Amino acid sequence: MISFENFVPAQGSPIYMQIILHIKRGAAAGTVKDGDELPSRRMLSALLGVNPNTVQKAYRMLEEENLVSSHSGAKSVMILNEEKKEKIRTELLENDIKNVIQSMQQMGISKEEALHLIDIYWR
Repeated sequence: MISFENFVPAQGSPIYMQIILHIKRGAAAGTVKDGDELPSRRMLSALLGVNPNTVQKAYRMLEEENLVSSHSGAKSVMILNEEKKEKIRTELLENDIKNVIQSMQQMGISKEEALHLIDIYWR
């Protein structure tokens, strides 16, 4: 079952989007795999202290992306293959990189300075 043990809600982003991001980051990292079960909507809403409709919205959006399969009365499970994992990884990295670059540009950091900072923090 997919763990939400390390899930920490953050302000500024809807909780359903944070649930989706948590699951996608797990898929990109390899900790969430094909066939892994998601917690029931009730269980996850109780664990996170949110409305069950919030969890339902996150799961529905994952279903629309064809990353989760749900059937009435059955567990929701992940549908992942290498192509989907690579697509998720690319999507997440692009968003993160764009945000970092935008922040650096707003602070007046040059491309050379940015690359130098990346080199420093990479280690």
